[in-house]
Amino acid sequence: MKRLLLIICLGLTMSTLTAQDSASVAENPWKKGALVGLNFSQTYLDNWQGGGQSAISGTALVNLFANYKKDKWTWDNTFDGAYGLTRIGENSVFQKTDDRIEINSKLGHTTPMMNAFWTAMFTFRTQWDAGYDYGSAPNPLISDPFAPAYILLGLGIDYKPSEGFSIYISPATSKTTIVDNQRLADAGAFGVEGATYDAFGVKTDGEQIRYEAGGYVKIQYTKEVLKNVKLSTRADFFSNYLNNPQNIDINWETLIAMKINDFLSASITTNLIYDDDIKIDVDRNEDGLINGRGPRTQFKEVFSLGVQYQF
Repeated sequence: MKRLLLIICLGLTMSTLTAQDSASVAENPWKKGALVGLNFSQTYLDNWQGGGQSAISGTALVNLFANYKKDKWTWDNTFDGAYGLTRIGENSVFQKTDDRIEINSKLGHTTPMMNAFWTAMFTFRTQWDAGYDYGSAPNPLISDPFAPAYILLGLGIDYKPSEGFSIYISPATSKTTIVDNQRLADAGAFGVEGATYDAFGVKTDGEQIRYEAGGYVKIQYTKEVLKNVKLSTRADFFSNYLNNPQNIDINWETLIAMKINDFLSASITTNLIYDDDIKIDVDRNEDGLINGRGPRTQFKEVFSLGVQYQF
């Protein structure tokens, strides 16, 4: 992926051997970087008496950032992408183990308060590929690219007390949920209004877009906690003013990147989600039978060992 802007460095050298040093470097307002990782594992078994099945898996990870700071303005941008597949058994299908696209952007201007900025915020989240419930026959579709997709737009204050740490607070944020798959929209997936039927069985399609307005808080922290160990974590909190504001939507992502040597690296990513509008099949009686639907905490953890490149 092309970098967002080209880094420009300017310098001066000594004009004469006897003159006083006058070299200077124009300060670059941009700080940019990236983490790109590719991990792969494979197991092959043939007449193996110890049991087991052949398996193959792979994951790809991309983390980009470009931050601008000059005079009274700041502009922070990040892109996070991940995709992973696994297959257990030679006759089985590949299944997703990771799938994520997220873009964040914050444009800020200084306020009278130290380290605080009036800030406009944009967030976009979706996925690369279709998702299926492999725990239920016949593996029904449960998600798709842009089904869901989330767009958040907000105005608020971004407080940055130190390098790599910020707290963004917005009392005025819009959250748009997109379900660009009519089958999922008809089922009311991800909180959109599902299909309805009149007395004659005539169907009215479900809504593919849902709008919410509420308060929003985002906390971000990035730091090299140990030598060659970088921690990056981001937690979002959203309250819908018009519908159950006491039920807070949470999206908390963490990446720990560890450099082993010049060629090998390891990473741990976690993602915790709670969305009151996403209903999940539940076994309320713990008897092995699904007997209800309701919001539940979702959690994902991915450990990867392979080749990573940081710059």
